[in-house]
Amino acid sequence: MSASELSELAEEEERRKRRAPWGVIALVLLTGLALIRNGSGEFDIGPPQPASAAAADSGSAAGALHRAPAPMPFSVADRVRIPAIQVDAPLMPVGLDADGWVDAPPPEDPNLAGWFTGAVAPGEKGTAVVVGHVDNLSGPAVFYGLGALKKGNHVEVRREDGKTAVFEIYGVEVFAKNDFPGDRVYASKGSPELRVITCGGGFSKQNGYNGNVVVFARLAEVR
Repeated sequence: MSASELSELAEEEERRKRRAPWGVIALVLLTGLALIRNGSGEFDIGPPQPASAAAADSGSAAGALHRAPAPMPFSVADRVRIPAIQVDAPLMPVGLDADGWVDAPPPEDPNLAGWFTGAVAPGEKGTAVVVGHVDNLSGPAVFYGLGALKKGNHVEVRREDGKTAVFEIYGVEVFAKNDFPGDRVYASKGSPELRVITCGGGFSKQNGYNGNVVVFARLAEVR
């Protein structure tokens, strides 16, 4: 097969993924994220869990629609920064593996996060998704502190077009993996939003973490 034919196939696959209905994407994301539990979880102090006061409410997102910057065009996500918890990590694209699950970044690198390419790019209209490990066999990993974030903290995503999408957090919650509200987490709000997800909740050696910590954020600034 020629290089031009391979390029056309790749472009068609990208268009197909971007047309995928969110109902399907939500299901495979839930299944895939349940596998992000490769860490030992056996540390003196476990990862912080979200406070009840950090729960998202519908009004906080809806009330900001008129203040949100205009959606950005597509560009590959390059790096994620969360100043409040000292996160500054490269982003690698992650898709679906052979079994239809979302791939996680390699657990051996504790400072690496993944941008799910089956959803929109951070800053585009819709809900972008970034995932990362809470720990690995050596200790805390990139999103270990995610549960300590508060409303009003920022998540910054640098893109390959040289622009940075700055998202303001309006909720941080932990959900059981066997009762994960996919529609609430992944559905488009009609404006650019971001979800940052890692494992959380209780831990057992047999099953790993039993929940996911989810950060809800909306586009607040473009730099």
